[in-house]
Amino acid sequence: MQLIWQETSDRLRQFLALTKPRVVALIVFCAVIGMLLATPGAVPSHILFAGTLGIWLVAGAAAAMNCLVEQKIDAMMARTRYRPLPRGELSSMQTLVFAGVVGGAGLWTLYNWVNPLTMWLTLGTFVGYAIIYTVVLKPLTPQNIVIGGASGAMPPVLGWAAVTGEVSPEALLLFLIIFAWTPPHFWALALYRTEEYAKAGLPMLPVTHGNKYTRLQVLLYTVILFVSTLLPFAYGMSGWIYLACAVALGAGFLAYAIRLYIDYSDDLAKRTFRYSIIYLSALFAALLLDHYVR
Repeated sequence: MQLIWQETSDRLRQFLALTKPRVVALIVFCAVIGMLLATPGAVPSHILFAGTLGIWLVAGAAAAMNCLVEQKIDAMMARTRYRPLPRGELSSMQTLVFAGVVGGAGLWTLYNWVNPLTMWLTLGTFVGYAIIYTVVLKPLTPQNIVIGGASGAMPPVLGWAAVTGEVSPEALLLFLIIFAWTPPHFWALALYRTEEYAKAGLPMLPVTHGNKYTRLQVLLYTVILFVSTLLPFAYGMSGWIYLACAVALGAGFLAYAIRLYIDYSDDLAKRTFRYSIIYLSALFAALLLDHYVR
């Protein structure tokens, strides 16, 4: 009995790993922020639960499809070779079935318990990430992160649509912030993983255009991000609490980007990448705090 339990636990852990839990956690966090910001009052409990569950399931399915398509690439890279497919713990068919069942359950949940618009937007996000970005853009163009970033920027829009049944300008401002955040976030990672991306044959920007050009792009997109984060205040969506936090967090990101451009090191690129994750979480938390305080 203990052996059966251990084997079942290991299998569940392997399927969970396919969903990239840490990445999906940030996606779901941004989606929930979108729900909470969409209304001055409380989000209906069934919408909050079903919307979160449905978006989490579809995001996990998209991550599993990414693992399926990129399993050979993952086997070449230090940060991904531990995943279940490169290690031979799961087969391609098991992964495909898992992604289909989990993604289908998520879409069904959104359609029946939230609203059709959220389901269709979430399906479009799935296609954008799992197919357009993973299959088409990533292996073909160094602008894969920029173009494919549209899918990654959708979670707060999905959350907003779940509550309101529409996509408003406020939701698009949240989209813009994540869209502008994505290039400096991923290129900071790509800078210290350049050799691995080159070995895998992926045309990431540091591979095709070099280290210095990529550092310049990180700096320029960080400036764009800084300006984008001021728009919710300018539009009247947020107040002074958010503005103060946005300026402080943005100044920190700019400091990293400037240092990265002037005096590069792999260690600094790693710290910039880690800060970018903290930055986005803190920025959206500040937006939520401002929403309820003012």
